Amino acid sequence: MEFTPTPGPVPGPPRDPARDEAIAEAVAGLDGLGALPVAEHVDRFDAVHIALTAALASIDKV
Repeated sequence: MEFTPTPGPVPGPPRDPARDEAIAEAVAGLDGLGALPVAEHVDRFDAVHIALTAALASIDKV
């Protein structure tokens, strides 16, 4: 069996502190989710989805 080295980590896009903060704030919105009525979960998940979609789009400038 021949050894094939695994490639190292692929460098990602440059860090953007504002984007990182927006993601952290959005994900923090899920804190305490278990204490909320299920009907309120959708709004929280939607907010995180929107923030993550915006962050991903900003990486590629899409």
